[in-house]
Amino acid sequence: MAEELILDEKLSKEEKYKSLIPQIKALVEPEKDLIANLSNVASALKYGMNFFWVGFYLVKEGELVLGPFQGTVACTRIPKGKGVCGACWEQEKTIIVDNVEDFPGHIACSSLSKSEIVVPIFNTNKKLTLVLDVDSDEPASFDKIDKVYLEELAKLISSKL
Repeated sequence: MAEELILDEKLSKEEKYKSLIPQIKALVEPEKDLIANLSNVASALKYGMNFFWVGFYLVKEGELVLGPFQGTVACTRIPKGKGVCGACWEQEKTIIVDNVEDFPGHIACSSLSKSEIVVPIFNTNKKLTLVLDVDSDEPASFDKIDKVYLEELAKLISSKL
């Protein structure tokens, strides 16, 4: 039986992550199915951190293909090197964009998205197999705190691949 994640709205961003990550770990550790886990992680991040959009793109047949997500309708396929997600895949590193309008080749899946962080996720053979994409409807929403905790979450997901 699933339990609702509990976070105090008065917490700082870092305190929210410190509270949320152990709850996500407890949620995904007993489950073996990747799609089920990605679905719950997307929901936990969207509602736990009050993000505009959270989702995963999986590397399939030479493209990033939309996986589990929470939020508005999204782009279905993204070529390597295109947009923030494609750049993350190509560079194999986390990318933070304060203003998506300033990012060369940005793919506007939603005009409401203003800033973005995309985190690569590698399998146990160190091959990038998916990316975590988080969008905000406010500019400059993401920083080093998000990077640290979302990369920690990416390692947890990697352990399930």
